[in-house]
Amino acid sequence: MASQPIEDYALLGDRHTAALVGRNGSIDWLCLPRFDSSACFAALLGTEEHGHWQFEPVDPYETTREYVGHSAALETTFTTESGVVTMLDVMPIGDRRADVVRRITGVRGSVRMRHEWVVRTDYGKVRPWVHRTHLGGDPVIVAIAGPDKLVLRGPRLPRAVDHRHADEFDVDEGDELTWSTTWVPSWTDLPTSIIEPARIQETIEESASWAARCRADIPHRELVLRSLVTLRLLTHEHTGGIVAAPTTSLPEDFGGERNWDYRFCWLRDASLTLEALVTAGYTDEANLWRDWLLRAVAGDPEDLQIMYTVDGARQLPERELDHLPGYADSRPVRIGNGAVDQRQTDVLGEVMVALDLARQAGLPFNQDSWALQRALVDALATDWQEPDNGLWEIRGPLRHFTHSRVMVWAAFDRGIRAVEQYDVPAPVDEWRRIRDAVREEVMTRGFNTERNSFTQHFDTTEVDASLLVLPLVGFIEGDDPRMLGTIEAIEHDLMRDGLLLRYRTQSGVDGLSGDEHPFLACSFWLVSAYTAAGRLDDAHALFDKLAGLANDVGLMSEEYDADNHRMAGNFPQAFSHLTLVQAAFRLARSTGG
Repeated sequence: MASQPIEDYALLGDRHTAALVGRNGSIDWLCLPRFDSSACFAALLGTEEHGHWQFEPVDPYETTREYVGHSAALETTFTTESGVVTMLDVMPIGDRRADVVRRITGVRGSVRMRHEWVVRTDYGKVRPWVHRTHLGGDPVIVAIAGPDKLVLRGPRLPRAVDHRHADEFDVDEGDELTWSTTWVPSWTDLPTSIIEPARIQETIEESASWAARCRADIPHRELVLRSLVTLRLLTHEHTGGIVAAPTTSLPEDFGGERNWDYRFCWLRDASLTLEALVTAGYTDEANLWRDWLLRAVAGDPEDLQIMYTVDGARQLPERELDHLPGYADSRPVRIGNGAVDQRQTDVLGEVMVALDLARQAGLPFNQDSWALQRALVDALATDWQEPDNGLWEIRGPLRHFTHSRVMVWAAFDRGIRAVEQYDVPAPVDEWRRIRDAVREEVMTRGFNTERNSFTQHFDTTEVDASLLVLPLVGFIEGDDPRMLGTIEAIEHDLMRDGLLLRYRTQSGVDGLSGDEHPFLACSFWLVSAYTAAGRLDDAHALFDKLAGLANDVGLMSEEYDADNHRMAGNFPQAFSHLTLVQAAFRLARSTGG
């Protein structure tokens, strides 16, 4: 099976885990019971033999699809010469179950459908023991392997053929047929209750009610709402952990080695997601995430990691799955992430900025949270001068990255602001001294007077798209001549077909082979930087261009291959969607709509 384009997928989710379903009706990726669990459908990174669940017409067809309102319930319409059917895919939320429900409805004529259910646990490696039994008087298929048990229910069940289950059936106008796959731990009893239609409707209505709280006067409002719903789906309902993406190893360079596991909670990405949600008025999520943060980083500040699992665990060993050929033959397929051990000095700055923004939006001041923040800032005061790997997780030599230094400045700046506003104990004079010293260092060592530009790190004239963040965190005014020069240098060096690269991989700074494509979050940062610089026409034009890159259901990956007009990297990517939200609201504040 040839890999479907990444943009052909849509996201299903229940705020515990997520699935990717293609335009062909195939669920090719699903980890159960949570985002960072092993996959039971892993065809995304291999073939159908690595697990998928598909309904599609037997005869040639055309596909259209859309989400139901502002929910994560997806409606796909298949049109053939003989008729039309719709399929509603939904993962009900709020019931502490792990279910995928697929309801097929005959709209017109008659359509013959094909059904395949191929379960492979442990990322497509393990073929489970599959048998038929009865539950509540109804026949079901049960697949068991190790800790996993999956149960398929439905009006007619596929038959076993060559280690897969397959069936064909006709759907006539007016027919309504519903199947579900449910995960439970293998040592527990089978779930007796089924998903009622009312539960599906409650899921749709709850999401619509949540989305309705977003303000209306923003550009591309429907796309912004879809981004907000997506960010919410990437936030674990109970732990508060926010994952960077629901996938692993979707390549940044097709056929290359730039394949990473993003199913974890980066403090940076989670903080920026929190900023986007708070900006849009969602402060409940801020409280949930703050509680997650307190649990995850509790202990010695020296033990602070840049990322954690969904529940705050610290062990994320990186290993390669040799049995999977990878998306579009991109190897290796990785699970876990070795960057967990990196030093990324910018991370605390993003955390402090997010918590400050949440407080400004009305999140009550919390003494336990402040005690943690003070301990982390105090620890930063002793080692902020050390080089680091930077926000791009450079696997080359450690550097004094300018963006990292600016976020050190931001960490002290927001800490000082908290002391001034809430009169809490802290060595504020020392913090002010360090904040001023960091600023002086950036202005002298991180700025190149010949280029009139800030630089990627202190020992280069190269630029980096992360420099666009400087005015966004208040380090420098957006229309300062030095910032205008930086924007010009970034446009000159990093623009590819109107979109921005993170940095020039040809410089060798990242220690990896191959190239990569424009990074969508960087282009959204440029929208925000244009806005701060007063270049509103350019900001609107670029935002419109970026909005046109979203797929048919409003989702974005990490990168965009402008040459071949396709998405690249993990999908959907929180970083792309959160920077989209931030850019939209900055434009709205600057232009009044």
